[in-house]
Formats: sequence, structure tokens, C-alpha cells
Amino acid sequence: MSCGVDKQSFGVNLGSHWRAAKSAILLVINRRRDFLNVSALQRSLSRIPWAYVIRRLLFAIPTLLVIIAVAFFMMRLAPGGPFDGERKLNAATEAAIAAKFGMDQPLWKQFVDYLLGVVQGDFGPSMKTLGKSVNDLIADGLPVSLAIGSLAMLVALIVGTALGIFAGLRQNTAGDYTVMGIAMAGISIPTFVTGPLLILGLALGAGLFAVGGLGEYPNIGMSFHNMTLPVLTLALPQIAIISRLMRASTIETMHSPHVRTARAKGLAERTVILRHVLPAAILPLVSYAGPAMARVMTGSLVIERIFGLPGMGSYFVDGAINRDYTLVMGALIIYATLIVIFNLIADILYALLDPKVKYD
Repeated sequence: MSCGVDKQSFGVNLGSHWRAAKSAILLVINRRRDFLNVSALQRSLSRIPWAYVIRRLLFAIPTLLVIIAVAFFMMRLAPGGPFDGERKLNAATEAAIAAKFGMDQPLWKQFVDYLLGVVQGDFGPSMKTLGKSVNDLIADGLPVSLAIGSLAMLVALIVGTALGIFAGLRQNTAGDYTVMGIAMAGISIPTFVTGPLLILGLALGAGLFAVGGLGEYPNIGMSFHNMTLPVLTLALPQIAIISRLMRASTIETMHSPHVRTARAKGLAERTVILRHVLPAAILPLVSYAGPAMARVMTGSLVIERIFGLPGMGSYFVDGAINRDYTLVMGALIIYATLIVIFNLIADILYALLDPKVKYD
């Protein structure tokens, strides 16, 4: 009886010890995993050229200042003005309007006042849209342009990269010729042709998507139904460009020495492509994607006109036609800022993807 109790207690103790040991082992494994994750994160962060990033950000300030100054003085010195029309205003009315917008001041003071407003995030009032500031117009148009542009670039990067790699790995085959033929057509046919064709086929013909606009009241807004065709129209030229770029880069990388060495070691072809070809082949795409994303995401006038979308591209061109100085300046500053940001992000990604890249 005593022996049975001892055996039972021994079994209980052994079970509790085993559970404790198992918990300790799992804790060590989890900590090791967390340490590895932290170490990987630290290694990635250490490869970011922080000194270069800071220099680029500091250099961006005078760059944007020069862009603002050149655009400001070019627009103000050009013939005509925002309030010129078929009927000339009388002198008193013209003087009152000029005083309201500060245009009666010397040109240098107008520039200083505008620059101080920009530093505070105020792009000033719109000279043609009464009751609206440039900030209000940008807040209305920028989300539409960013949504269309970001979705178009996402589609273009995924589809274009896949097609380019497919064609590059099958050089001089029927698949390669087919992809490149489609890419040439995508580059050659302008968006003001592909847009109406997609409307005729998929909107008016099949009735799958909206012809244009952002819907009807009360269901006004961006949705899959009314955004698919603009995104697809804007993505097609980028798909063509990216596929050609990735094809050329893949072919070049496939013939590089480090790929030949990997194959000589007996690595599987899948491993060679995933670990040695793709990381090097994608680098030119990173360089291209930076300015392309800024250009696409700030709006395409043709796309917005065809599909009746109130985006930044439409505001920019309307402002230029109507000589709305502050609206044009606001759109230009947004575009220049996005160019600087996306180029900087591209440089950081380049350094992360290629350890050989060093920024002194």
C-alpha cells in the first residue's frame, strides 16, 4: 500500500517535472525565435543608410524651395492673370480683387507671404473657386488620385513583374514573343484609346462596371464598380513597361557569374531562381517604381477626364487654364514632395535588397 502511494506520488512528481521542463524548453525556443527576429530586424535596420537618408531629407528642403520659387515667378511673370476675361473689369473692382488676394504687393513680398503660408501647411485660397481654399480642393482630389494610382501601380507591379520574369526565363520562345508583343501594344496604344474601348466593351457592352464618375446620390464614393476601369486603364501602360524591364533584367541576371556558380554547386533550378536571380533582377524595377508611383498616384488627366473623376490631375490642368496660381502651386508642391519621398524609399529598398550597395 505504501509502495503504491510512493509510486503514484513519484509519477505525479515526474509528470509535473516534465511539464515544467517542457515549458522551460518552449520558453527558450520562443525567446530564441524572438531573438532571431529582433536580430534580423536589427540587421535590416543596420543596412539602411541613415546618414544618407538624413542628407537626402536635408537636401530636399532647398530642392523644394527652388521648385516653388521657379514655378511662382514663372506663373506671375507670364502674360495675363486669373481675373482676365472677355470683359475687362473696372479699375476699382480690379484693385479690390488684387488687394483681397495680396496681388497689390511687390512680387518679392507675395512670394515671402506665400512661402510662410506653405511652411504652415496653408496653400492659400483658390482664385477661381469661390469659398474654397487650395487645401480643400487638394483634400477632395488627392484621395481619388491616390486610390486610383496606388491600385494601378499595385496591379502593374504584380502582373508586370510576373510577365517579365515568365518571358525572361523563356527567352526566344513562343511565350516570350507573346508577352513582348502584348507589352509593345500596351506601350504603343495611348490611354485615351484604351479607356473608351474598355468603356464600350465592359461598361456599355457587358454592363459589368460603371461608365464613369463616383456613383449617384446617395451612393457616392469609390467602389469596385466604378474604380475598376480607371485602375485598369492606368495600369496597362505600366504593366507593359514593367514587364519589358523585368524581362531584360532577368535575362541579364541569368547570365551573371553568381548564377552560374549557384548552378555549378548543384542547386535546384527553383532555388537558383528564387534566391539568386529574382533578388538581383528586381533592382532596376525598384529604381523605376519610385518616380513612376509619384507620377501615377498624383493623377492622370486623361484617365480622370475620360471617367469623370475629380482628381488632382483635373484640378491641376483646370488651374493652369484658368490661371489659378495658388491651385497650380499647391498641386505642384504635392507632386514634387511625392517625387522626393518615393525616390528616397526606392534608394532605401535598393540598399536593403542589395548588400553591395553603399551610400557614402
